[in-house]
Amino acid sequence: FYSHNLGLPELRQAVADYASALHGPVAVDRIAITSGGVNALMLAMQALLDAGDEVVAVTPVWPNLTAQPVILGARLRCVALQPQSDGAWTLDLPKLLAAITPQTRLLVVNAPNNPTGWTLSRAEQQAILARCRETGTWILSDEVYERLYYAGDTALGAAPSFLDIADAHDRLVVVQSFSKSFLMTGWRLGWLTMPAAMTPQMGKLLEFNTSCAPVFVQRAALTALEQTEAITPRIVAHLKGCRDTLVPLLQAVPGVQTSAAPGGMYAFLRIAGYTDSLQLAKRLVAEAGLGLAPGIAFGPEAEGWLRWCFASKDVGRLVQGVQRLERWLAAQNQ
Repeated sequence: FYSHNLGLPELRQAVADYASALHGPVAVDRIAITSGGVNALMLAMQALLDAGDEVVAVTPVWPNLTAQPVILGARLRCVALQPQSDGAWTLDLPKLLAAITPQTRLLVVNAPNNPTGWTLSRAEQQAILARCRETGTWILSDEVYERLYYAGDTALGAAPSFLDIADAHDRLVVVQSFSKSFLMTGWRLGWLTMPAAMTPQMGKLLEFNTSCAPVFVQRAALTALEQTEAITPRIVAHLKGCRDTLVPLLQAVPGVQTSAAPGGMYAFLRIAGYTDSLQLAKRLVAEAGLGLAPGIAFGPEAEGWLRWCFASKDVGRLVQGVQRLERWLAAQNQ
């Protein structure tokens, strides 16, 4: 049978309890269960945007986040992260704050970030929240990688979240997913946290999009949440090991620039002398058997970069991948 549009009551409560343990009190009437993070993002934008509204997005970013507002007729402005000499990416906070004006309906931010691994600091979040309060701007925060956080500077092992500092009535919508922290990629289940006054309207949007998330998947998510302390720390420890294996190997390859990102499951790299990321990615998969995502897919500021996913069950495959890259680069220099 179908569930309530907003999800199984017991799953909504379990999600609220999970979020509360990480971020402080989150009431169940702020939670909506969705058919994945993509669905959650689109529902939030459908709820918040009209044609012609201005959206500011922090880029480079997963392309759905910049495509969805355009599909809905919004006007998109991008504020680019800045690559540093060590391969890390940083936010020009004054530039972002200046881009948020009373005409800005929505700020879209993904942190930990896909593809760069960049993560917002608490001070940056506080400044952004204060600015959006001044301008009346909504924040749509994609936090699906929050548990894949390796800096070790938070008590519960989660990246800083806007939920840690925002009031329940703030113009904030947070997107979460079961895919990453619970290894449920492809199960298509996520959730939204929003002001309680928005939740009934979200239920209406859910009715006309999917009716509800598949009930058997919702029941599986209940089991995952019940086992979260047995599951998620093991996942994070394994992925940190993958990162800590891959990144030093890449850094040892002549001409490769990358850094150990504090969050996410990607190494973002560039190779000296190669500026067309799509052509390079095509050549690597065809000639070296190495599948990397071209940086241009995430925005023009990421041209020349490649995204390497280190979420491998077998760390040895990451080692093999670097060996393939080394052999391919050596062949180009002959």
